[in-house]
Amino acid sequence: MFITLNKINNVQHKIILASQSPRRKQLMELAELEFEILIADVDETNPPGMPGENVPLFLAKKKADAVSHLAADAIVIAADTVVLLDHHILGKPTDAAHAISILQQLSGRMHKVVTGVCIRKGAKEKCFSTTTEVYFRPLTGEQIAHYVQHYKPFDKAGAYAIQEWIGVTGIEKINGDYYNVMGLPIGEVVIALEEFGSDIISI
Repeated sequence: MFITLNKINNVQHKIILASQSPRRKQLMELAELEFEILIADVDETNPPGMPGENVPLFLAKKKADAVSHLAADAIVIAADTVVLLDHHILGKPTDAAHAISILQQLSGRMHKVVTGVCIRKGAKEKCFSTTTEVYFRPLTGEQIAHYVQHYKPFDKAGAYAIQEWIGVTGIEKINGDYYNVMGLPIGEVVIALEEFGSDIISI
């Protein structure tokens, strides 16, 4: 079953993506969704003591809260993604040395990518989390240095993007949604949008 969205020409059915992530924007475009971007200005500090698996959904709801009052008649989509190694969140690298250190930790091991999604329109809300297991092959120091030098993954949680060279050459397998690793389980998002109006058509 393929699901597509009718063209939206009125504010009552406008979709707002509460994210500045270029990967999420790309995935929304690939799904042929018409949307606008409204950045959620929130404190993304992880709550003390909260299990890492719960953080993405907590932050996604926080982003939805920040944007929903600015677009009360729109469908707001907010998301947050974390990379977890042994239940520990690996954030975005601060510099090249930090990126190399993160990739050395991921080398030859399985980690989890968890994305929390919150979709809201007025009082109606649907929130969920999606987890994908990612298995890296053992990476050499030369491979890691090449990737960091040429791809500069400083804006990426876990210091890598699965769609880039390191993913093509270094990832052995994944269990779960590939697009979730990019930052948005877009298939689940599109299906969830069916609950927010009659503009979704199943074909």
